Amino acid sequence: MKSFISIVSIVFSTYAFSTQVIACEDEAYRQFDYWLGEWEVHTLDGTYAGTNTIRSVESGCLVLENWQSASGGTGQSYNFYNPGTQSWRQVWVSRGTIIDYAGGFTDGAMRLEGNITYHQNGQTFPFRGAWTPQEDGNIEQKLEQWNPKTESWDDWFTGIYQKKKGNLEE
Repeated sequence: MKSFISIVSIVFSTYAFSTQVIACEDEAYRQFDYWLGEWEVHTLDGTYAGTNTIRSVESGCLVLENWQSASGGTGQSYNFYNPGTQSWRQVWVSRGTIIDYAGGFTDGAMRLEGNITYHQNGQTFPFRGAWTPQEDGNIEQKLEQWNPKTESWDDWFTGIYQKKKGNLEE
């Protein structure tokens, strides 16, 4: 019996190894790669907003964001392509908010829609974001929150990402 189990184990492990597919290499997983790198972020009026480090991890299956604002605030996001839904999803967590939204690369930008929830009071609102690569290599990030009182989208944050000098992703 012991040798039968050994043979079955060898056959199974050989089969599993030979049928392994290299995950996260499809072109869809690369749609957000333009965001990778070390960035300085400024508001539209040129005010320094903070730094953002965007890395590809988990063999290209996850884009990890680490934000540090000029005022000392921080936040992180997990960004990933889900082949089951054929969409991108970002889950952002900071001391103040949770943002969970999904979408894809359309019309020249990564566009995501979902909800923002505030830790302090638990309020949740529709939320959307767009990351648009610019011709000069910068990226414009535009985030908007739905305002139920005015029934319109309010600007939440708009930033211009500029690669840090000596950036390894250049």
